[in-house]
Amino acid sequence: MKSNQMSPVLKSILEKDVKLTDRFVTFLLQFASFKSLKIHCKFLEVSCDGIAWLCTWIAFIWLLNSRDLYQMQVNMLIGLLLDILIVAVLKAFVRRRRPVAATDMLTIGPDKFSFPSGHASRAFYVLIFFTKLHSLPIIFWMPITAWAVSVVLSRLILKRHYILDVCAGALIGVIEALFIGLIWLSEDSAASIVGFLAEDKAFSEPN
Repeated sequence: MKSNQMSPVLKSILEKDVKLTDRFVTFLLQFASFKSLKIHCKFLEVSCDGIAWLCTWIAFIWLLNSRDLYQMQVNMLIGLLLDILIVAVLKAFVRRRRPVAATDMLTIGPDKFSFPSGHASRAFYVLIFFTKLHSLPIIFWMPITAWAVSVVLSRLILKRHYILDVCAGALIGVIEALFIGLIWLSEDSAASIVGFLAEDKAFSEPN
């Protein structure tokens, strides 16, 4: 969004966001634990990449081919697709530029833009999905929460996003998970979708 098209209030908010982000990241990097996080930022970026999640999840459905898992798998897949769509539309509409030109990441189309953070939305969608919708054993809750929070912080440390970007992204991810909970597909519906997409009776009705 061009500065001459912004209202004075919005321009002021964005300017404060830039300054607050710089101060916050500088503050974080004073601590050894966050300095060590910086080493793993690139791994965290890849671990929450939208295309990587989508392709891996489709392969997960295909390779396991288990009717017992279809309900969880399909509902998660719907949320991942919804997340990619919502984030892409919002980025294309808002068109806020990233903090710095990223030379080590793919920046095509809406992904050139910063608001909202797709990594933050996806991380928090996955977090809520596996702790509230299809709960993993509680022993996994702390690791997945630590991963989601680390992904969000890594977006700031890598200078991919501002604080408003990641906060909005996290909120979107939570709302997406709540929406998936409202439209949660039954086991039969999920199996029907897998069978339809695969166009293979053997795939949709495993032994």
